[in-house]
Amino acid sequence: MIPSNLVFPLCRNLPYKISADELYDIFGKYGTVRQIRKGNAEGTKGTSFVVYDDIYDAKNALDHLSGFNVAGRYLVVLYYDPVKAQKKKELQEKLKNEQEANK
Repeated sequence: MIPSNLVFPLCRNLPYKISADELYDIFGKYGTVRQIRKGNAEGTKGTSFVVYDDIYDAKNALDHLSGFNVAGRYLVVLYYDPVKAQKKKELQEKLKNEQEANK
């Protein structure tokens, strides 16, 4: 089942030096890619968001590319959940604040 509120895959464990064109080649095999947002900052290197025109294309990519080997790295492709991402960020901030308070 495709989550109705999660319409684009998040790809992790990408080679840091992969180009946008290479990403379009890989993900474009599964449908029309509208946009790829590749992480360039320290905390986002090796990740990208892929936006497809059709949610079924996104599911097809997710089904076929999870575990796909690119330059010796196995891709982790999953649906991006903004609520889960926000909770994770809040937890990380809380833990950081607790560590600083314990110093």
